[in-house]
Amino acid sequence: MSDVPSFDLTGRVAVVTGGSRGLGRAIAQAFAAAGADVVVASRKLDACETAAREIAERTGRTAVPIRCHVGHWDECDELIEGTLRRFGRIDVLVNNAGMSPLYDRLADVTEELYDKTLAVNLKGPFRLGVLACTRMAEQGGGSVINIGTIGSLLASPAELPYACAKAGLNALTAGLAEAFAPKVRVNAILPGAFDTDVTEAWTDAMRSGSYVPLGRIGRPDEIVGAALYLASDAASYTTGATIRVDGGLTRRVG
Repeated sequence: MSDVPSFDLTGRVAVVTGGSRGLGRAIAQAFAAAGADVVVASRKLDACETAAREIAERTGRTAVPIRCHVGHWDECDELIEGTLRRFGRIDVLVNNAGMSPLYDRLADVTEELYDKTLAVNLKGPFRLGVLACTRMAEQGGGSVINIGTIGSLLASPAELPYACAKAGLNALTAGLAEAFAPKVRVNAILPGAFDTDVTEAWTDAMRSGSYVPLGRIGRPDEIVGAALYLASDAASYTTGATIRVDGGLTRRVG
């Protein structure tokens, strides 16, 4: 009988964008609890500092805050360079930062809104993924985890630019997985409805989770199992995959 696979991340360095809140915060916390040192990145430095301090206090691991707007390539470059200056390596990248601006009608979507949505949800992950994969390949291995959405498969008119960008992220996952194999693994998690600060803008019906086969929306801690699997050696034969964590959704929401 083979050994039980390990989810231990001791000695590894993980970068989590959008890591100061919501799903990103839960993932960063879980990685640190599993032994990794983490970089918490988001647009607001004070939020990163607070999250990093709390993660370090709870886990005893090193947690470093770095401000980064992933829609700007120069800041993506600095995030990777800053991580390497601090730790000398990068073993896991989680492309979690995202945005989905609201609009009344599709005809109201401006070029600025569309470009901003694509920049944060796709352009940034492309640049960060390429830089991180290149470094990981040089050092002998690593894992990239792209946080997409089930909306990339069940697109809604209410968030169409976001869904388009995340569909592109699925393609990016497959392309990077092939480009940097066999040393680097690249996978995606497709979350459904989760109870984060974003749900404050949802309708009561959306928050109820009545449309989810499991009967509720998810908790942030329920994303971490998939993330730990993909980050660790337990997923040594998994690359180019998209893993749904959505409570079994079969139809779009909204």
